[in-house]
Amino acid sequence: MIKSFVISAAATAVALAPASALASPYINVENNGSYVDGFQGSSTDIHIGYEGGEGAYGFYVQGGFALVDDTTDVNTELSGKVGGSVSVANSGLSLYGELSGITTANDPVFGTKMGAKYNF
Repeated sequence: MIKSFVISAAATAVALAPASALASPYINVENNGSYVDGFQGSSTDIHIGYEGGEGAYGFYVQGGFALVDDTTDVNTELSGKVGGSVSVANSGLSLYGELSGITTANDPVFGTKMGAKYNF
């Protein structure tokens, strides 16, 4: 299911974006660890992605593998992210959001990220 989600998100982003808005492919390697009274585990994403945008709007879509270390085993899962940002009227403020997903032994797990960034 997550594989079809990543493929659908990539196809949608490419189809909806004007040719001039397609910027570039990239490789992203990111590790997220969890520590509560010691090491609880980590996930290392190894993704290929595309980012682009035009004017005040930006987007990215990326997918690949995640190496999940739960302190007893390291499992390989499929994972992906799609996100975007919009600048607010030349104010230095931008808003962003992300939807991520990863396969697991039982069901896929989804996450969200939202925020605001102000540049001085």
